Amino acid sequence: TLDLTCGKTSCFAKFAEMEKKANMQAEISEVQPVLLSVTIDSTLQFHFVGKKCKMLQDMNRHLEAVLKNEKALKKRLIKPRCQDSLPIEATFHKYIVQLLSEAVTFIEKLESHLQAVRTIPQMPNMIKNMDTALAKTEVLVIELEELADQILKWRDVQKQVYSD
Repeated sequence: TLDLTCGKTSCFAKFAEMEKKANMQAEISEVQPVLLSVTIDSTLQFHFVGKKCKMLQDMNRHLEAVLKNEKALKKRLIKPRCQDSLPIEATFHKYIVQLLSEAVTFIEKLESHLQAVRTIPQMPNMIKNMDTALAKTEVLVIELEELADQILKWRDVQKQVYSD
């Protein structure tokens, strides 16, 4: 009779959900110190990153200007070099290509690092909210345990009534 009246949802579904929330909270607590150390490290290096970023932006503007003058660039590539640019030895060409690929990777990752730095002032408020959520979860777990005990007692009473 008890199984027929309770329906599809079990009384422990809420408990499983609370357990998932508690596990998530534990994972967040483990990740926070790592995130904080990463953001502190990136903040310390931010000054140097800003200079490098400015240099890369200047280089990017120069390359955009060169690409806009495509005809002039084709002419310059066709004619022999006239010592109008710094000669780069062939042995260093692969290092320049690697440097440019690393510069592109750096620019892609820069935005995510900046976003992490922007979240530092919000950390105390986020931690306070997580502490409040944890306290509420603990209260709900205690209430759920009490409810489960009451259900088990009621079940035993019902078994005794039907057996009599």
